[in-house]
Amino acid sequence: MANLRDISHRMSSIRSTMQITRTMEMISTARIQRALQKAEEAEPYKDAITNILANVAAASSLSEFPLLVQRQQEKSVLFILIASDRGLAGGFNIVPQREVEREMQKLAAQGKQVSIITCGRKPTEYFSYRKTMPALSFVGISAEPTRDEAERIASYVIDSYASGRVDRVVIKYWHAKNRMEQQLVTEQLLPLSRKKLMMPNKPRNPEAMGEVTLERFPTFSFEPSASEVLGYLIPSYIRTVIYHALLDSAAAEHGARRRAMQSATDNAREVLSGLERTYNRVRQSSITTELNEIIGGAAALEESN
Repeated sequence: MANLRDISHRMSSIRSTMQITRTMEMISTARIQRALQKAEEAEPYKDAITNILANVAAASSLSEFPLLVQRQQEKSVLFILIASDRGLAGGFNIVPQREVEREMQKLAAQGKQVSIITCGRKPTEYFSYRKTMPALSFVGISAEPTRDEAERIASYVIDSYASGRVDRVVIKYWHAKNRMEQQLVTEQLLPLSRKKLMMPNKPRNPEAMGEVTLERFPTFSFEPSASEVLGYLIPSYIRTVIYHALLDSAAAEHGARRRAMQSATDNAREVLSGLERTYNRVRQSSITTELNEIIGGAAALEESN
């Protein structure tokens, strides 16, 4: 059985760890509201430009635009993975990393070329360690994403798809449903399907899908032509979707870290409680042993006298 000093040292170590996890939980709790607010403020812009794009596309010929053309044969797929610069957030990083890795391996086994853009130090290190160098990588700004980051990703995506280097673009990130719950989202960014244009704001939960019907949007008169307007809208749409995903992921990161640190604090408290009981039991046993030794020594002295 461990002695009192060992148990005391372990209890002290756990108290120090618990202070750290509790502090990190409080920091994430303070930051999550602001991050959620930024993501919620960006949501109407994303919905608005998606609906505008759907209306204009309904009045245009989709075959005129390279970014809307469905390739007959898919040869190359680009993934955009948005995660975090830091750990200690439960499965926030490892879950999407492994999912993307499995999907990339599956596509590679089919003879397709795969590439990835990583947003966050953790996914960048994860794929670099596995000899998969990201086409673009962004580190140090996962908690405070910028429009410049979204612009650079969008420019690369648009150029790659328009030039034919990429046949499909998929974006994966965590959606912050609220302060406590996060949902992993996988969206096909390009090419835009006709179904996406007819139902631009698809419900995120499967239960609501049964209540959605495809709608044709009303006809508008455009000046200049609808085709010219669509040519400006598509890049703006891609930038907006990427930027909103970055903001959404930042909010989800704080929520995931808050939950992970709360769980770590609770676990440390349970372990500390068990150690305190063990410490008291060992201490009581030690005191009893010392009393018995004193009583035995006193009895021996009396007998010798």
